[in-house]
Amino acid sequence: MDPVVIPILVAALVIVFLVASSVRIVPQARRYNVERFGRYRRTLQPGLNLLLPVADRINTKLDVREQVYSSDPRPVITEDNLVVNIDTVLYYQITDPRAAAYEVADYLQAIDQLTVTTLRNVIGSMDLEETLTSREEINSRLRAVLDDATGKWGIRVNRVEIKAIDPPHTIKEAMEKQMRAERDKRAAILHAEGERQAKILTAEGTKQKDILEAQGTQQAMILRADGEAKAVELVFQAVHRNNADAKILAYKYLETLPHLANSDNNTFWVIPGELTEAIRTVTTAFGDQSAAQPQEAADAVADHTSAEGGTPELDAGWSASLDAAAAADEAGRQAAAAVSDAKAEAEAAKSPQTPRRGQTSGEG
Repeated sequence: MDPVVIPILVAALVIVFLVASSVRIVPQARRYNVERFGRYRRTLQPGLNLLLPVADRINTKLDVREQVYSSDPRPVITEDNLVVNIDTVLYYQITDPRAAAYEVADYLQAIDQLTVTTLRNVIGSMDLEETLTSREEINSRLRAVLDDATGKWGIRVNRVEIKAIDPPHTIKEAMEKQMRAERDKRAAILHAEGERQAKILTAEGTKQKDILEAQGTQQAMILRADGEAKAVELVFQAVHRNNADAKILAYKYLETLPHLANSDNNTFWVIPGELTEAIRTVTTAFGDQSAAQPQEAADAVADHTSAEGGTPELDAGWSASLDAAAAADEAGRQAAAAVSDAKAEAEAAKSPQTPRRGQTSGEG
């Protein structure tokens, strides 16, 4: 080989090496920290960058996109001395590549340990129930502490989320029983409320029904009373219009008397006290008022009555042997017999007397 060619090849290799070591292409969303003789020089931006060969070197390559870091479950003690396992999810972004590389040795480990200590401080001031229901508050307090601490590391914490809170197994069973009891309680309350509403509606319906029935009965009674009043008024007007005397009224009274006990439910029948007066009036209508037969007929009927309290009654012996219907029929027959006797006496009094034979022959 020609001795001149060897130096040329060596020089060419040196030039290629120098060019290769001085040119750096940085991808998008990446940052490279450059050191010159072991001291931070600058941070390379995305694109083509030139370095001083041999003197400059790239120390760290960082990704400035938002990163997601999920920590392992860590035991945390609550205020009521219960141990729960909590794991978190951290969303962060490198804002200063130089600080992230030179202010902290391992920013991920630093963030993880800071998250655990802050989480224990926050959870230690809460009981289990508050811990399970206050995730938003815990996230906010964690983010505030981490963002303040990681600012000098060139890292911004965007979000901190609690991924899971796992209480002990016995606590889970107790919580399930409590939840089941609460659901049974709500179901019982809803069932009782439904029955209460149903009873209220039923009572209101019954009330409205009773009110309407009472109003209907009231209207019917009013209309019935009005009809009876009008009927009585018409009868009264007809009687006065025809100028009926006491004799006709007494006769109608005696005709109505047998119908007083027609009902099968009557077990006790009281003969009105005006019966004697009615018979006397009818007797007077058909004969002389001084005749003794109407009085005897009336006395015959009145012998079966009692004058206590102004209301004649059937005596005990008679009422015991006859029922109400038989007593009414008996009274009617006695009244009819009295009227018939009165009519016969009146006819006999009006007819001319038959002359005796002695008188007739003497006159001859």
